[in-house]
Amino acid sequence: MALCLRYPSIRCLLIRRSYAELTANHVRPLLSEYGDLISYRESEKMLSFPNGSTISLGYCAADRDVLRYQGQEYDIIAIDEATQLSEYQFSVLKACLRGVGDVPRRMYLTCNPGGIGHAWVKRLFVDRVYREGEDPEDYCFIPAQVYDNPTLLRADPDYVRQLESLPPKLRDAWLLGRWDVFEGQFFPEFREELHICHPDAIPTRLRKFAAIDYGFDMLASLLLGSDEQGNLYVLREVCRPNLTLREAALEVASLCQGHTVEYVTASPDLWNRRQDTGRSGFEVMQAVEGMPPMRAADNRRVAGWRILREYLGNDPTRPSLRISADCRELIRSLPALLCDAIRPEDASGEPHAITHAPEALRYAVMSRPDIFRESATPDRNFIFPKKRSGDYFPL
Repeated sequence: MALCLRYPSIRCLLIRRSYAELTANHVRPLLSEYGDLISYRESEKMLSFPNGSTISLGYCAADRDVLRYQGQEYDIIAIDEATQLSEYQFSVLKACLRGVGDVPRRMYLTCNPGGIGHAWVKRLFVDRVYREGEDPEDYCFIPAQVYDNPTLLRADPDYVRQLESLPPKLRDAWLLGRWDVFEGQFFPEFREELHICHPDAIPTRLRKFAAIDYGFDMLASLLLGSDEQGNLYVLREVCRPNLTLREAALEVASLCQGHTVEYVTASPDLWNRRQDTGRSGFEVMQAVEGMPPMRAADNRRVAGWRILREYLGNDPTRPSLRISADCRELIRSLPALLCDAIRPEDASGEPHAITHAPEALRYAVMSRPDIFRESATPDRNFIFPKKRSGDYFPL
């Protein structure tokens, strides 16, 4: 409002998932408080000011909705409940922040922890982990709790009690603003202070293997080690997009270089022959020099997540899985996984960008499930899973 009153003829966009939410939370309060200064045209979904400035009201419930804003230019964009939008939606809207007028161009986001956009908001504003082309100076995080709003506390003292009565994870997120735990989190067992370790704290005597989740949109490969008790350590990772099969195999070979890697477990679909070449992805990757022996992973999703949960939570003081602090993508992605809306025992496939490294880790633990069986031997020797048809290398 203040920017619209100060700068004539600026164009603003206010976004939320639905028009109904915008009307209830923004249009009615604004008309009530500033009715003499603004006019509202329902047919155009627009608030107008006497100096020519406007606020367009938009919704973005799905990725296809954001395409209506492509090519548009706005001086100010505000997204309410930004964690309800995907990173793709945010990226498209961000590209609309442009123009030739001599006015400040700004983007404002308000949100709570949780939701489909939790991971990208946390990465950019809380963890401040940036990719190539992203400028840290463009992002500023201003945390706020309900206790910072004395006007609200005076007007609605019951609101704090309502927040305090929420389920624990939701209460910690909405009342205390915690970004490390939220309702719908698939792995609430994950704790940075417990599962992340300095690389120097990892034992040197390990039996090593690797796991990969490959797609052209992203290769996620993890190098792991198992100690004599069967505990797993994630030593290193490589996560890179837009790689051909051969390029991906070169990355995996480089990841494993200098280590005795006994096998690489990978998604079974790499063993499918491609119609264009008659060769499988496995054959292409295995032919690369330095690529360790590959084997098809047990890719059962629910069973795999259960085994991973065992590794994460079997011991509240010393879990059976620890991750090197160097594995930043896995550390970012694993706690950001959401429960599937229809099948809560499975992880959601959205947002897709955070699924790759956890999928590779699921393949890894499914190749090492024996330590949680009652019949497991005390020393939990490093035993390969039973050979499957299609494996080129006898185990």
